[in-house]
Amino acid sequence: MSTGDVIIIGSGAAGLTAALVLAERCRVTVLAKGRLDGGSTAWAQGGIAAVLDQGDTFEDHVRDTMIAGCGLNRRETVEYVVEHAPDAIARLAEIGVPFNEEAGSLHLTREGGHSHRRIVHVDDATGAAVQQALIKAAVAHPNITLKPDMVAIDLVTDRHRAHPKGDRRVWGVYALNTGSGKVECLTARATILATGGAGRTYLFSTAPRGATGDGIAMAWRAGCRVSNMEFMQFHPTCLYNLEVKNFLITEAVRGEGGHLKIPPGYPGGGERFMPRFDPREELAPRDVVARAIDHEIKRLGLDYVHLDISHKDPEFVRGHFPNIYERLLGLGIDMTREPIPVVPAQHYTCGGVLVDLTGRTDLAGLYAVGECSESGLHGANRLASNSLLECFVFGDAAARDILDRWDEFAQPPEVRAWDESRVADSDEDVVIKQNWTELRRFMWNYVGIVRTNKRLERAAHRIKLLKNEVNEYYGNFRVTSDLIELRNLLQAADLIVKSARARRESRGLHYNQDYPQSQPAARETILVPN
Repeated sequence: MSTGDVIIIGSGAAGLTAALVLAERCRVTVLAKGRLDGGSTAWAQGGIAAVLDQGDTFEDHVRDTMIAGCGLNRRETVEYVVEHAPDAIARLAEIGVPFNEEAGSLHLTREGGHSHRRIVHVDDATGAAVQQALIKAAVAHPNITLKPDMVAIDLVTDRHRAHPKGDRRVWGVYALNTGSGKVECLTARATILATGGAGRTYLFSTAPRGATGDGIAMAWRAGCRVSNMEFMQFHPTCLYNLEVKNFLITEAVRGEGGHLKIPPGYPGGGERFMPRFDPREELAPRDVVARAIDHEIKRLGLDYVHLDISHKDPEFVRGHFPNIYERLLGLGIDMTREPIPVVPAQHYTCGGVLVDLTGRTDLAGLYAVGECSESGLHGANRLASNSLLECFVFGDAAARDILDRWDEFAQPPEVRAWDESRVADSDEDVVIKQNWTELRRFMWNYVGIVRTNKRLERAAHRIKLLKNEVNEYYGNFRVTSDLIELRNLLQAADLIVKSARARRESRGLHYNQDYPQSQPAARETILVPN
């Protein structure tokens, strides 16, 4: 067993932001499931939303966020995040993030759902630049220990103490060191979950391989409430390519004038279709655009639709989207001369562990920040480029709350070591792979962009059978990273389906054909552990 002041599970934008603030006074250990840059942050293309332009206001950003969130946002959270956004951008610039500039000021682009240009960016690879700068700063800090290849299994709670007292408190985490194959018990006075979302619950997702809902599942098992898990955002434009998986075509392509069209050879071929669905056309919020594309694909039996920005000046396109341009060119697609084939894919988990304005969960000593949390910022649909922003603002807020209340955090007690005395090595890994594939496929078909009561019922039945099978497997065999992830994916899927079945309306990202209308009052879906 090893101890420290604070353990942070996750090395993306939220986790490293918190680490850098805490490290001024604490010893911080940051765990990454794989590589330090293996999470969703490094994949983010678009940018970070902040009010920096003349004529733009905090009230406008708040209003745009609330409209996208279909009234389900918590206004105090939205105001808090929006008002702290400029400071977050300034701190990132201080640690070396090379934001694009124009005429001596930050260059701002516009994305769907925004009423103003307010997206700061680093070309079309903002996340990678942010991740690199944060890692560099963390590596240089003597009070931060970075531990890659550590797969979190479960939170250390009162029941894991040598002498349980009945406290509702978290003392750290059990994690599998994939290098040694051993499970380590890491304890601390405070623990922060920054584990990202649950995108890999679905067959098609822009999320990285490790987005398996780990923090959400661990917090639920430990006794935390989980909120709004039915709101899974599907990005409208993921590249359709049978060889290349999960390549996102940023929202900014539509923001800079890209048009969605029916492919040639079908009725209406070559024509734009978004004007038929929404007056905002291609700049409508993501749920509207994703459902429109899904509708056209199903109506015409398409494999994909076209995203076309070839009517713009080639130098403009190459200048704004250099990484996407080069990547597509390597696949034989010249976006300055021809359209890009795209399909929707799961992109962001709007629900998660219920937290307050400081990132506190229901359990003392446990915080959750970033995509694994439900802070009230996103509501029923995340506004583009508010996600990285949430990571910086809440990573900072959680760290400062821990520092302000440091005397309330006791030293961790004696905790029982991980017990492997009654398990054996698995000789049936094919079971894990089969269940993983089955789960992701039926979640895509039954709990995807468009849902029905019958589909949700079928998904719930399959999840129950798979959970029984996996829990038996988990009890008999030594843990592996694949088994840990499958267990968490099933728990996340269960929470998604339970939440979706509880919402008897359509709102934002949750569209149920059996309840196509929205209820007059917007209410959160809050699940409480038994």
